[in-house]
Amino acid sequence: MLDVMGRGRFASEIEGEIHWDSFTRGRYSTDASIYQIMPAGVVIPRRAEDISAALTLARTEGLPVTMRGGGTSQCGQTVNSGLIVDCSRHLTGILELDIEGQRAVVEPGIVLDDLNRHLKPHGLWFPVDVSTASRATIGGMTGNNSCGSRSLRYGTTRDNVISIAGYLADGSSFRVSEGVHELAGRDLHERMTALGAREADEIAARFPDVQRRVGGYNIDALVPGSPLNLAHLLIGSEGTLAVSTAIEIRLSPLPPSEKILGACHFPTFRAAMDAAQHLVALGPTSVELVDSTMIDLARSIPMFRKTLESFVKGTPAALLLVEFADSPEENDRKVSALHDTMASLGFGFGNGGAKEGGAVEIRDGRLAAEIGEVRKSGLNIMMSMKSAGKPVSFVEDCAVPLAHLGDYTDRLTAVFRKHGTEGTWYAHASEGCLHVRPVLNLKLEADVKTMRAIAEEAFDMVKEYKGSHSGEHGDGIVRSEFHEKMFGTRMVRAFEEVKSAFDPDGHLNPGKIVHPPKMDDRSLMRFPPDYTFDDRETGHDWSDWQGASGGLQGAVEMCNNNGACRKLKGGVMCPSYRVTRNERDVTRGRANTLRLALSGRLGKDALFSDEMAETMKLCVGCKACQRECPTGVDMAKMKTEVLYQRGQKLGWSVKDRLIAEMPRYAAFAVAGRGLFKMRNHSRIVAALVERMLGFARDRSLPEFRGNFFRDAEIAPIGGDAGEVVLFADTFNRWMEPDIPRAAVRVLQRAGYRVIGPAATERAARPLCCGRTYLAAGMIDKARAEARRTLETLLPHIRAGRPVIGLEPSCLLTLRDEFRTLLPGPEADELAENAFLFEEFVAREQAAGRFKLELRETVERAKVHGHCHQKAAGVMGDMDAALGALPGLDATTIETSCCGGAGAFGYDAETSEVSKAMGELSLFPAVRSADPGTLLIANGTSCRHQIADGTGRRALHIAELYDRASEVAS
Repeated sequence: MLDVMGRGRFASEIEGEIHWDSFTRGRYSTDASIYQIMPAGVVIPRRAEDISAALTLARTEGLPVTMRGGGTSQCGQTVNSGLIVDCSRHLTGILELDIEGQRAVVEPGIVLDDLNRHLKPHGLWFPVDVSTASRATIGGMTGNNSCGSRSLRYGTTRDNVISIAGYLADGSSFRVSEGVHELAGRDLHERMTALGAREADEIAARFPDVQRRVGGYNIDALVPGSPLNLAHLLIGSEGTLAVSTAIEIRLSPLPPSEKILGACHFPTFRAAMDAAQHLVALGPTSVELVDSTMIDLARSIPMFRKTLESFVKGTPAALLLVEFADSPEENDRKVSALHDTMASLGFGFGNGGAKEGGAVEIRDGRLAAEIGEVRKSGLNIMMSMKSAGKPVSFVEDCAVPLAHLGDYTDRLTAVFRKHGTEGTWYAHASEGCLHVRPVLNLKLEADVKTMRAIAEEAFDMVKEYKGSHSGEHGDGIVRSEFHEKMFGTRMVRAFEEVKSAFDPDGHLNPGKIVHPPKMDDRSLMRFPPDYTFDDRETGHDWSDWQGASGGLQGAVEMCNNNGACRKLKGGVMCPSYRVTRNERDVTRGRANTLRLALSGRLGKDALFSDEMAETMKLCVGCKACQRECPTGVDMAKMKTEVLYQRGQKLGWSVKDRLIAEMPRYAAFAVAGRGLFKMRNHSRIVAALVERMLGFARDRSLPEFRGNFFRDAEIAPIGGDAGEVVLFADTFNRWMEPDIPRAAVRVLQRAGYRVIGPAATERAARPLCCGRTYLAAGMIDKARAEARRTLETLLPHIRAGRPVIGLEPSCLLTLRDEFRTLLPGPEADELAENAFLFEEFVAREQAAGRFKLELRETVERAKVHGHCHQKAAGVMGDMDAALGALPGLDATTIETSCCGGAGAFGYDAETSEVSKAMGELSLFPAVRSADPGTLLIANGTSCRHQIADGTGRRALHIAELYDRASEVAS
């Protein structure tokens, strides 16, 4: 650790951020591998010159430097004990774009999906389409020589990079491309030319003849016979030779939009492996494997279940997804040949006498894209196993010639079974590079020894088949040790010569590719021999995770660091990260911090520290991770748990109590509603309230209504459609009573008898889901509210009356948190019979029971979905219910969280981030809508956020149905 003077030198010479605290360093101590190494510090450069300064200063202080992009490396490439330099926040620009020449120069931190979104209007893309495209940076892909599912057609990153500029280990600048070697007077060009000539025969003899070879250094680029391009030597060097700041890339025309996907089903895994070479001969863009384990796990994940059901027939042992992306005529010809090939192999649905199997033809572009997302999520799907053992990455990237694929996979499966485990398989069958992960528990010394034994045997096999032990994800710590076995001693000495020439002092990312540690060194692993976990009494019930490491520990450890939460577009996760781009504010960063704190790696009482509070502060509880994180990391619930633990030890603030207790003092607030109006209309009072209580002065607080909604006002009107219970939540009851009244009218017009849940106890306090208590971490009080609500609603449920709610965050609490507050069959019973208004309407309409006359209207509407609607997967019901309104043209805005998020938008500490969330997509979409366009938002916070941010009023769908049925009835 540096002294004060050393840190001061960094601060004075680097414009970006420098972090020396244990919490930030802890978040950068892991990547998506099995390793964990605490760095000395973290630099977030704001400009390229910061990298040069960091290199020079780190060299002076004796600190190694490791570059990092999305932090998704699976072999430990981006963890080290020195300085970690994260380029993904600021160095994200496109420096040059030559449309006609189909080339671009980009900064290393630009994310592949962001780059391709910019290129798409020009009909171009960077075609190295890795599965982590939503967070993988071009710098990281260059350092790793990434490949992607379509490398069969487009090659690897090496095939698509023209030049690289940046800094050498001593901080001097360089630029290299074909025939260009600007190296500040260094003799690297001459030394590498001589090495290539000297080792040409050995390279020819030792380097495997497969496209998927990314192991070692690319010294085959030095062999005489073609113009020397040292950029190709730097590609795949994992930041051990130089640091890039500008990467010139070759672009490709976008493939035709009318693709055809053939989902080839096989009754045995071996049959799929033997078929791969025949399917590749048809000229597809990709052939991707999905095995039965991945199919079964994906079926258990809500966001993937419907996709699997739409195209998987029966219970295949394996699928090969064969994509054709040529002209429509060529696609038709090739897919016809695909059916013929499958039939010739003995597989064809409907063919008399054929074996079980065949090809399902998919021409729907949207479905094909959804299937592609399932495949791309293969790693996270595999890691969603709720067991002590997890699929472990260490032999997963081996690539063998297709002719040997069947034999290799059979033999490797036998190795797994010999050692008492099984493997999961998926990915690039087109090039013999299957991602296979044996299931092991690396907390156990015995399983660590098993990992090494499997690695030894697997790599012997790969060498026998003249394959590559490192076919896509690089070397890092996990595979570098085996270079001598795979390439021979002479090649490894050549690799060391390259490293010494570029980085004589071993300053850049030491321990990778050359001079590596042992891959099974437990002191470098996430779960070292002394790993412990704070086994404390929790507020929520985490028993669902007992099959993993147990309770909260198992839930927290489900984060495998693959970084799906770092995506910047599409879905909802993770809204605060989309604003700040700070690793602290992403689901992965929070989960890592929590794991490190509870395992004692951040010091005593880290769980209750201000740093932990800061880590959780910008989590808005959107629950998107619950649905969009394939490993099921439920950060919203974890945040509640952290707030509960902190509150139990340190107490709660006045602001926390005001938020939490709102349902209890609401009736008194109605009497004093004039004070709320005064606060909203007086700048002086608003400023005073901010100083005293922490509510942002520039945000209007929700106002309580004198004509609040009472359950007793529901008229006992009968109907032949059945009885329903309206669960009026705190927010709509006291602040927007017109909405529950509209819902009652609509349901009554449709023939339902609406009942207030506590109609026989009119003097009793209205029911509450406990959401405000959960927001403050007061889990015990939330549990008390849940028990009261459950006891009241259960007789209605058992009498056949479904519960209908209006506010997504409240009604869906009955389906989610109630199960961890009051686990058991009664909570499950309520969860299965509680519906949002739009869910109930859509269900009843589909069953033909919703008899409501609706007038036709010619109106347009833009719809914003509440985060919890999206997380619960019920936006389809919203679409269906809106689609049933005659003449309404409704489109859903692609938005993340609105930024309101309960009290989050009103808190002075988070108000600015709240506004920035709204500005990401929601506010611009609302402002662009013409004044006559209706706005629909079912969330109370969403409607208030829209009003504050745009001055527009949004309606609840119940209000829309009320308007449409009022005249008609």
